[in-house]
Amino acid sequence: MWGGRMFLPTGRVEHRIAKTEVVELLHVGDSPTAKVEAVTENVSSRGARVITDSICAPGKFVRLHAPEERLKLPARVVYCQCLDERKFAVGLQLDERIEEWQRPSQR
Repeated sequence: MWGGRMFLPTGRVEHRIAKTEVVELLHVGDSPTAKVEAVTENVSSRGARVITDSICAPGKFVRLHAPEERLKLPARVVYCQCLDERKFAVGLQLDERIEEWQRPSQR
């Protein structure tokens, strides 16, 4: 409490940075295995928000492939927000901490 007000946590513990990078999501456990192209909107060492044209159910596990960073990471879908009739914002929680995403691209 501060000044008589109670502050509620937002659920985010890591600072995110704006970063646009083309990535692929591989839906784990789906048969046949589905690959979906997405673009990162922001990233942190423990997660990312990606924009895609495919719905992703919260709680599902995906494999995130970020070729520019040479990363292949297991992740869990935290949320899937409909932006319009063809675009979705998907929140991903990474299984492991990845510091590379916090650095500027090496291009």
